[in-house]
Amino acid sequence: MKKQLDFTEGNILKQMIVFSGPIMLTNLLQTSYQFIDSLWIGNLLGANALGAVAISGTIIFTVLSFVIGLNNAALTILSQQKGRGDEEGLKRYLNAFVVLLSMMSIVLGICGFLLSESLLRLLGTPASMLEQATSYLQINFLGMLFLFGYNFISTVLRALGDSRTPMRFVTLAVLLNAALDPLFIAGFNWGIEGAAYATIIAQGTAFAYGFIHVLRYKLAPFQLPHIPAATEVKLILNLGIPSGLQMSVISAGSAAIMSVVAVFGSNVVGGFGAAQRLDSILMLPAHALSTSVTSMAGQNIGVRNWERVRQIARNGVLYNFAIMAIVGVLIVFFAEYGMRMFLNETEAITFGVNYLKIMALCFPFLGINFVLNGIVRAAGAMYQVLVLNIISFWVLRYPLTALAANLFGEIGIAVGMGASFVISSLVAFLYFRFGKWRQKKLFQTEKST
Repeated sequence: MKKQLDFTEGNILKQMIVFSGPIMLTNLLQTSYQFIDSLWIGNLLGANALGAVAISGTIIFTVLSFVIGLNNAALTILSQQKGRGDEEGLKRYLNAFVVLLSMMSIVLGICGFLLSESLLRLLGTPASMLEQATSYLQINFLGMLFLFGYNFISTVLRALGDSRTPMRFVTLAVLLNAALDPLFIAGFNWGIEGAAYATIIAQGTAFAYGFIHVLRYKLAPFQLPHIPAATEVKLILNLGIPSGLQMSVISAGSAAIMSVVAVFGSNVVGGFGAAQRLDSILMLPAHALSTSVTSMAGQNIGVRNWERVRQIARNGVLYNFAIMAIVGVLIVFFAEYGMRMFLNETEAITFGVNYLKIMALCFPFLGINFVLNGIVRAAGAMYQVLVLNIISFWVLRYPLTALAANLFGEIGIAVGMGASFVISSLVAFLYFRFGKWRQKKLFQTEKST
């Protein structure tokens, strides 16, 4: 099978399964990347160093959220250009993204390096962790170009219908980081700085390999960078900024939920934290499906094939229900084993197991949000998706969780969150069905097909 899929024709469900599989595995690898990093730092350097990395990680995640926002814009614009068959337009927007992302990564890297200590002080970093956290954060900011670069190349290939090649880049980064961590941390006795160097070398190698591989096999029409047109920059920022804000809404909403959980004490907080780690793995299929339908719908929106977009939505929702039903069954049988990987305290494990079993019934509805919002995002309606996320987190999830926790105690946390998933999926469907996102046109001229 050819690497780049044309989503404007062919069997939709087969394409969805083939395309989303590698994305799912790539996301799992990225999750393991963070897990392995924490494992080495915690075991070789102790809790203080792990805490320093965790605090620094909140700043890195904020930057990464912005990167994800710009990559979502790239996925939308480039997939539509691919669907339209506009090779020249694809080249122009690829160039615009390269120039814009390169400039942003350099500016962010320099500013972040200079302001690392000040940012950490603003977060209230304990004095015992400040020096280590600053060193770790500064080194990560030096590698900002690599973080931007290898994420962007993966996004470009997915927009063009290739989800397998990016998996190779991420695999290389994970394996290299896992090998370099103990060597740099303990072997060379570089401590927490060694962990940071391992990260940027792994990301830099993956970026270099990905860039050379794409150029060698002509997988994307990259060219020598030149100053992009103002209209191209304006469109990228118009889609990228609200997309980046979506991640901020999600991050802030998660923090608000944690404030509700914290009321019930350390056992519930510990159980909830462990359950959330498992959640991040259990929701990987839905996240992969969201990226898949954005690429698939984007190509078809580019040629205004709305009937095929509708079929992609239907197949995406059904596929989501099927795969999340399997996840739900696994949770029912194996939730306790999963919780025991992280905890020994009986009360915390009991809470986590009960929480996961209730959520298992509701995960498919959260998956509907991912699928339908992914299609709306493919049309370029980023502000609309931002509003849908605000409704999901701040109008529904946080208030319902707080209310249910007040009425039913600790189990109300799962009840409230689960109820918000169901209601927000209805809101997402209503907007998908009756909203004006189909009227969104990113490009002034329509490419004839």
